[in-house]
Amino acid sequence: MLAVMRPVALATAAALSMGVFQGAAADSSKGELLFETCLGCHGIPGYKNNYPTYKVPMLGGQSEQYIVDALTAYKNGARKHETMHAQASSLSTDDMRAIASYLSTTTEVSSEAKGEAPAAAAACSACHGPNGKAIAPNFPSLAGQHADYLEFSLKRYRSGERSNAIMAGFAGNLDDDTIKALAAYFSKQQDGLATVKR
Repeated sequence: MLAVMRPVALATAAALSMGVFQGAAADSSKGELLFETCLGCHGIPGYKNNYPTYKVPMLGGQSEQYIVDALTAYKNGARKHETMHAQASSLSTDDMRAIASYLSTTTEVSSEAKGEAPAAAAACSACHGPNGKAIAPNFPSLAGQHADYLEFSLKRYRSGERSNAIMAGFAGNLDDDTIKALAAYFSKQQDGLATVKR
């Protein structure tokens, strides 16, 4: 479960992931240019995926490392989505870092929680923070993300269609009502992720 992860393990994971970004700084202006091809979906507020139907995730303010990890997983097929696989396949690691650098600077995610969290959110806070602002760069921020996307993702973790050992253990114990409540709570966090517009 997420709640039982030890602080040392989290610190180690954060330190290892941050090592990817030591050395030359990613070129944010190059990332803005590369992200142009992503705007057709991720740059339209409330744009929905056709099937299954859910709003495509907002990426503005997401951490650099998480974006690089996600793009790498789409590229190597560990994360399944045909359109994202096609997009990521053409990107070099430097391209991914540039895009990630750009996205991470477009919005500031607040660390202040709003509203009353469902009981299950206590386990989420070990990685994603009490308001959905991730505590380490390799975990995604959830604050302000579309509720239907969060719900879709949790259900895919629960079914095993999306693989992550930590999330599988957590989501496997959630019923539909709890998933809906978690998604609603994190989506309502103000000053969270945002759609990056043209």
